[in-house]
Amino acid sequence: MEVFVLKVEDPGCFWVTMKGSGPFIVDEVSYKKLSDEMNQFYDKSYKDAHEVKPVTVEEGQVCVVFSEELRSWCRAVIKSVMYCTDNYQMECFLVDYAKYIFVKSKDIRVAVEPFMQLPYRAKKCRLYRTRPVTLHIDFCEETAKTVPAKRWDSAATWYFQNLLKASTHLKAKLCAIEDNIFDVFLYVMIKDEKVCVNDDLVSKNFAHFEEAEENTSSADYQENQTSLNAESLPVKIVNPTLAFRPVLFQKKIPANLGTGLAVSSSSLEDTCRRLSTNPDENTVPIVKAVPDLPFKENTEVHTDKLQQCLNSDPLKTHVVEGDQQSSQNLSEERNFIFLSNKIEPSSSLGTAPLFHELRKELTRKKFLGPSFTESYCWPSVARGCDVVAISYQGNDPFVYIPPLLTLLQLEGCYKAFTNRSGPLALILCPGWKKAQLVFELLKTYERCSRQFHPMLIILGQNKAAASSVKIQGCEVIVTTPYSFLRLFEHPNLFCRLCHLVLDEMEVLFSDAAEQVFTILDCYKKATVSEEWEYSPHQIIAVGTRWNKHIARLIKEFMNDPYVVITALEEASIYGNVQQVVQPCVNSERISVLLKILNFTHSNPQKVLVFTNSVNEADVIHEALKSNSVFSLKIHKESNCKYILEQWTKKYNSGSPVVLVSTDDCMQSLGITDATCVIHFSFPSPRIFGQRLHSMSDNFCNDSSVDQEHTKARSVILLTENSDCDTLGILRFLQHAEAEIPPELHAFTAKMLEAEEDKKFARPLCAYLKTFGICKNRTACPDRHQINMQMDIPQNIPDKILQAPGCVTILPLHIVSATNYFGRIVDKEEDQYTILAEEINEYFEHPSNRISVKKMKVLALYGLYEERLFHRVQVLEIYPKEEENLFFSVKIKYIDEGRTSQVQSCQLLHLPARFQRLPPQAVEFVVCRVKPIDKEMEWNPEVTHYIHKKIKGKPHKAKIVHTLGNTAWVDQMVRVTRLSELKITVNEYNVRSEILSTGLGTDNPEHITQLQKLCGHLKLLDHTENLESLSIKEDTADPENESNAENVSNPQNMSSQENSTENCSSSKIAFGTYSCDGVHQSKEVEDTTLHQRQCFHPQIKWFQNEETITVKVEIASVADHKCEFSKEKVIFSACSGDKFYLADMELHQCILAEKSTCVIKDKEVVIILVKEQKGSWCKLLKNKNNHVSLDFEHWEDCEDDSPFPGGTKKIHCTDAVSEDLVDSSEVSGTENDD
Repeated sequence: MEVFVLKVEDPGCFWVTMKGSGPFIVDEVSYKKLSDEMNQFYDKSYKDAHEVKPVTVEEGQVCVVFSEELRSWCRAVIKSVMYCTDNYQMECFLVDYAKYIFVKSKDIRVAVEPFMQLPYRAKKCRLYRTRPVTLHIDFCEETAKTVPAKRWDSAATWYFQNLLKASTHLKAKLCAIEDNIFDVFLYVMIKDEKVCVNDDLVSKNFAHFEEAEENTSSADYQENQTSLNAESLPVKIVNPTLAFRPVLFQKKIPANLGTGLAVSSSSLEDTCRRLSTNPDENTVPIVKAVPDLPFKENTEVHTDKLQQCLNSDPLKTHVVEGDQQSSQNLSEERNFIFLSNKIEPSSSLGTAPLFHELRKELTRKKFLGPSFTESYCWPSVARGCDVVAISYQGNDPFVYIPPLLTLLQLEGCYKAFTNRSGPLALILCPGWKKAQLVFELLKTYERCSRQFHPMLIILGQNKAAASSVKIQGCEVIVTTPYSFLRLFEHPNLFCRLCHLVLDEMEVLFSDAAEQVFTILDCYKKATVSEEWEYSPHQIIAVGTRWNKHIARLIKEFMNDPYVVITALEEASIYGNVQQVVQPCVNSERISVLLKILNFTHSNPQKVLVFTNSVNEADVIHEALKSNSVFSLKIHKESNCKYILEQWTKKYNSGSPVVLVSTDDCMQSLGITDATCVIHFSFPSPRIFGQRLHSMSDNFCNDSSVDQEHTKARSVILLTENSDCDTLGILRFLQHAEAEIPPELHAFTAKMLEAEEDKKFARPLCAYLKTFGICKNRTACPDRHQINMQMDIPQNIPDKILQAPGCVTILPLHIVSATNYFGRIVDKEEDQYTILAEEINEYFEHPSNRISVKKMKVLALYGLYEERLFHRVQVLEIYPKEEENLFFSVKIKYIDEGRTSQVQSCQLLHLPARFQRLPPQAVEFVVCRVKPIDKEMEWNPEVTHYIHKKIKGKPHKAKIVHTLGNTAWVDQMVRVTRLSELKITVNEYNVRSEILSTGLGTDNPEHITQLQKLCGHLKLLDHTENLESLSIKEDTADPENESNAENVSNPQNMSSQENSTENCSSSKIAFGTYSCDGVHQSKEVEDTTLHQRQCFHPQIKWFQNEETITVKVEIASVADHKCEFSKEKVIFSACSGDKFYLADMELHQCILAEKSTCVIKDKEVVIILVKEQKGSWCKLLKNKNNHVSLDFEHWEDCEDDSPFPGGTKKIHCTDAVSEDLVDSSEVSGTENDD
């Protein structure tokens, strides 16, 4: 059936209206007639409006309300009732329009039965058997996998909404009706392509298919008109006769409109009581664990499923009871819990400390209930206490958002600040992406709470942007530490700031510790006054890992915080477990073990020796007994009861009891009071955490205590056979800041090298290409080293290598602000332009459009799109669905670089003559610029700005390096020829445009890092061998052309590099030119002294009306000399063992007596005073490969504009960069002059 979408919340909840004919469809004419009749009835039928007003209202009641937006009376369901100063206000859902509106009590009317005969026009739908997924990261195993999720990700919802917006036609296939919700397969038509939305979300990894339930209602059952309503809430039609009766005769009156009865929630009252509790009570550290059973909850029975086992030990162990439905993340967290204070968990949504409307909203969104971590965090946050939460799911904002929203509902808590302005809550996120996610969640759930007007603030380095931010009326700010510090000029930031949230605190402290502590200091100073004594001041810090700065956070800025840790390894770091690595030979482990046990302490010691072998356990036990050490042994065949009785006995001080155990007995024993764990067999990361749990009772509750004074100790025996799992353990030891022996570093160096070798066939890391660094190489799936076969320029890069002088590039697909795909345009004879014309001419004849019957992966085909035919390559063929005639394929546009998904029927047979030209798409990366604030992804605002500016426009580019199909450019300039003025204009420099937005910063190490990466390749710098990789000043110079012909072929170089002789002595070669034009090279790895030769330095220049500034790039200048004459400047200097000379014959005359030369650390600055004011079109009379325009200072000549890279003044535009203008253009300009 054909449908029209009215409202979208997520792929599991959207409303549509149905068109056409069918058993569930009512034509629009009937609804229009119904609307007219209701308007006539409620406007004119009764002179006295009170006759059709309801005496009572309740949630879920069906009524008729007046919509100001639609200017019409509409059928509605009351969702909530709120009391205002003079009347009641209701939130109503318009069942025919799928809209939420607020109406006053005076605009509500009784729903008369004749008007309720038609089914609701808005049908609530969800995608059939399509359920959300999320990415679960296991930090112990260092793996990431897609798992089912409780709610839809914001990215999935955004993608779903964009699909619907882009569609020209929507159809739905009804599969089932359950709880008044239509389960459908949704199909959209986009650019003449039919796409199944269910399949598309699954293929994009936004969702997964769920197996069909046996008892699901079929779409073929008898039509039931009442099941077609849009809401699943109980629908009640009020009889007008009953409505007119006195209130005395009403059986149920949930809210009386005539009285000022406020709507309140028991959860809010409970929260108020919790806010008044004494935080000094119950400060005994608690460690809770469920060793074998999963944490379970029943969402129907709202009772706490965690029952404490009472014993004399203050350390409690929870026994779990419940049905078979378990919360999603609980087994992954292994149900371990470390608490600094006693917390009664809220294991179900019904008992969670959330306000009533929020619980209803979560229930409506099919929220399954709090996870194991959330069940402990929500009560702590809702009490208004300081909270530190560390969990494997600690990066989920839902750990703190629901209880924080509940606190913000209690307006009475903030009465002391009624005369002030400023935010009540500040949420600091590690980056713009996480801040965007948190902000979207707040906006989602703001609808069910009072309006607190959250703001997302991401600021660049432009001061004007910070001054334009208006925070009046905003109660919640979501931002990053860097952005918030740029807001410090606002006076009201801390005036009434009560709640400070650190989201992903380990990342915040790692990347912006100084900025975070600056904010914390300001917050602390702002809350020391007396007026804050009875007002909430709360710090919430959540994350996935412990960080050393958290100890300072707890000690200096928090007041008796609730520490909740469900990640066992992180709890051991917080608990100051002393980690010791003991290197030894495998055959000497027994003797080393005896030496470790040869200690005397005043306190009794309980030592656990873990091994993964029963035979080893027997050998260890016998060795200990023979050395008079009291030893116990346990494995699967042992008597656990006897062992535990012996273990729990009290022993004299200094007399250790040693228990030798295999790993498979850990959970059955349930031991948590060991003081020392010895890892006789080297543990895997997962087993390591389970072993540490045996000491959880002795975890220290003060992270500032020195490890030497703590009771718990972990000893790892490192042998020559332990290299299989050393990498994961090393990372943990580094994270725990333990002392690491050199032997372990040697082991792990080999492991890291082996891990990188496994990625050798993967693509080169995108972060490495774009910014020169990758923050997390161990977790990154791509390679970080050079693969000679993949990275040597082949096929496509031949076009780059053959391009003389200036290269013109055409960006076609914008990936990010600095990363594009496009083509290199040959001005003389562009082969692709000729090919494109031939392809379009060929396919214009319908007889040539032959569909492909048998499709092959990696084969080339034709595709018609946007009135053009493209060459595409099939990357993947998706399985065919039963109900579809065609299957979907993933394709790549080989001449543009982008990928897409199309139907198989759209691909056409491509003749062989159109396949001969190699793929033209080249990846371009703009060098020396990166996002601000240590971000690793560009803000969409920058990408959108650059996309709009450069896509489809030719640019002049200076290619400085190539690897594989990637070319790095520095600079990239948009050049325009003004034919009337006979000059060439540089419109903008892309790098300068990015910097001007304030969201980008300089990245001087970018090219240097690329050069270091290519340690086994002969890098070709822009001043060396391949002149095609550089943009020269004079491409028409015959001498330069002859030099270019002598350049070695890159493919020949590639074959030489692959030879055994060259590979054995491969080095990085960077080129330069001597002053007589003879090519010289410098090998980085060569430590011998070079002969003293004459070199020409690299020179950049820029100008204004009166002077020209020349920068000579020479570091550590010595014995310099600069001679000025009217038409010439001669500069010479020494640097190290090199002698530089620049003999420059100027384009025009200067005042020699007023010109100066200044020596700086890394460059020499020469100021030339012009004899006549005006602009120079070039610096030198004759072209020089080492002289170029300084684009970094070109903005000095620009007009004022929002971004400094815009239009230039006319006196600057005729000074064209000598290395970015074609020779034909330059010669033309000179002749005109």
